[in-house]
Amino acid sequence: MATLEDKLLGEKLEYYCSSSEGEDNDDGDDEKGAGSKGAAGGLTINTDPNAAPAGGFRQQESTNTGPKGVVKDWQRFKQLEAERRDETERQRLALAKKLSMTTTTTAEDEERKRQEELDDELSELMSEDFLQQYQKQRMAEMLRQTGHNQQFGTVHQLSSHGEFLACVEQESKHTTIIIHIYEKSLSACSTLNKCLETLASDYPSIKFAKICSSVAGMSRDFRTKGLPALLVYKAQAVVGNFVRLTDDLSDDFFASDVESFLIEHGILVDRALYT
Repeated sequence: MATLEDKLLGEKLEYYCSSSEGEDNDDGDDEKGAGSKGAAGGLTINTDPNAAPAGGFRQQESTNTGPKGVVKDWQRFKQLEAERRDETERQRLALAKKLSMTTTTTAEDEERKRQEELDDELSELMSEDFLQQYQKQRMAEMLRQTGHNQQFGTVHQLSSHGEFLACVEQESKHTTIIIHIYEKSLSACSTLNKCLETLASDYPSIKFAKICSSVAGMSRDFRTKGLPALLVYKAQAVVGNFVRLTDDLSDDFFASDVESFLIEHGILVDRALYT
């Protein structure tokens, strides 16, 4: 049986820790001595660190948290908290962006729909039929405003120089006056008189008249070389002077040819624009 001293020495060897090599060597010598003593006294020393000590119990390591551990735990906690905040913020921004895109898309769709409606209305307004109708209405309105509501409808025969002056000077300044200077012996003049009768009916707001060249006091040379001739007046001023019309219309012409000629030179307004 081990003595009390052997037990005490055994416990010291079991729980003794060295912090230097010299002490380790001393411990080795002590262990040898103790081993000798153990061998002599019958005491067995167990060097397994996981084995139970001499009294039958093994000391358990404790994991007590010191000040440094507390600081590290706090830093880790704050890091996780910041990461959670960042993740929440990212989710919030993603949701806001999604809602914003949805709202923007809806607004763009509405704007596109309104633009398409405007384009359809504009296309309808710009259609050829609408423009022609609008042009006719505006032309008729302009003609009424400029005194073209006065109706004539026939070709007036002027029998004297005084009647010629009265036809020009006593008419409204808004009225266009077309006077044909003719010679009875010329077939082209007879044809033009017939054409003017037709145009007078088609353009009742235009005052048509005719006068014989001899009554108007024209020279023999003019009667030979310048007829048929048309004089156009407006507001007592000559706005058109066309001599020897056969150069432009040829010897064989019709009312439509005379009409096109006068429209081309801005004397008549095309009826298709306001009728």
